[in-house]
Amino acid sequence: MTDEHPDRRWQDDVLASIDAADDLHVSPLREDGVSFGTPTWIWCVVVDGELFVRPYHGPRSRWYAAAMARPEGRIQAAGRTHDVTFEPAPVDLADPIDDAYRAKYATSPYLPAMLAEQVKRAGVRIRPSHPTAGTSTTTH
Repeated sequence: MTDEHPDRRWQDDVLASIDAADDLHVSPLREDGVSFGTPTWIWCVVVDGELFVRPYHGPRSRWYAAAMARPEGRIQAAGRTHDVTFEPAPVDLADPIDDAYRAKYATSPYLPAMLAEQVKRAGVRIRPSHPTAGTSTTTH
């Protein structure tokens, strides 16, 4: 798979801290293009050096609909806030993303929901907005 945005990859240490903290909150931009939506806590996984999430309620999830309508936003994780873009996860990574969810959340009773077909189809890749590749600001 060719990376269409090699300049917008997460720095390894930033990505590792997001993955390890497991406290990711997404806030897509609202329709006004200025304000951010209410932060929503979601599970995240890392596959091939990229950050992926899935909406628990599939395409019916509010944050997902907002992120697909206006793909800019921010995430908060590991004590940091990052400006990001949201894009559909590549279909060819569905199985590796499943495997990452199974490995990371194996003991959770919610895991089957994250592997459901409608949820898989609504997978999202989160990339840093700027070529600074995952630099961030501290959350206050």
